[in-house]
Amino acid sequence: MARVPRRRRLTDRRARPVNDWPLRFEAELVRLGVQPQRARQLSVETAAQAGEHAADPDGFFGPAHLYARHLVAELRAPLPDTRCPTGRVMLRLTGVGKRFRRRTVLTGVDLTVRGGEVAAIVGANGCGKSTLLRICAGLTTPTSGTVHRTRRVGFVPQDGGTAGWLTADEHFTLFGVAAGMTPRKARSTGTHLASLLAWRPGRTQPVQELSGGTRQKLNLILGELHGPDLLLLDEPYQGFDQGAYLDFWRQVRSWRDAGRAVVVVTHLLHELQHVDHVLDLGAAA
Repeated sequence: MARVPRRRRLTDRRARPVNDWPLRFEAELVRLGVQPQRARQLSVETAAQAGEHAADPDGFFGPAHLYARHLVAELRAPLPDTRCPTGRVMLRLTGVGKRFRRRTVLTGVDLTVRGGEVAAIVGANGCGKSTLLRICAGLTTPTSGTVHRTRRVGFVPQDGGTAGWLTADEHFTLFGVAAGMTPRKARSTGTHLASLLAWRPGRTQPVQELSGGTRQKLNLILGELHGPDLLLLDEPYQGFDQGAYLDFWRQVRSWRDAGRAVVVVTHLLHELQHVDHVLDLGAAA
């Protein structure tokens, strides 16, 4: 086999397109004062977001240095107070901490969410976002601090929550009756909520035959079925296509306009403009 001249190999290597957007993004975060480990995590998560939409980061988010500045401003600066804080307090966390044996997951977390407000919980993988949401729902007991919540709570987990052998209608009936609804009312409400997510459940199709995104739509509907005052959502859009994803955020805005409180765990940092509070559980910027 003929050897390729060294000069030719170097030329080809230089000509190969390299997307260094994540590196430029990470470098700008560090320059703006974000801790290197946190900057690396944000860079990886942001590149993954673009990958989920099969998009180039430069086209999806814009120039790396501008998006880094935007993100740091979102995470650091208090959000503009565009509404009077007159809504009833639906959730209040004061000094909440959680420790599992020798590992401390959460320390001194404070958060207040009123009716008509949306709060986002963000942070690196493993920083305790899902644990905190379960504490908010009353499913996990904090090691320290206090939690006060409204009585009518809807919880949407990231995984699970449905039975594969039941149909969507049977889920609506089961969850509705548990919340004091008649079976007919539960089914009609579930069908209506499904239509808002562009889904028409099959009457005889078991849940195990649904796609992952459609099962997550069902999870979201079951959390909202009984009209809760407080919705706790753990990355509820997993598996959604772009249309369903946009439908989800429209729903969030409609819940806020209706005076409900919403707490959503998310890693999609470009959606922070849709929320009123950002609680960053990652390393301090």
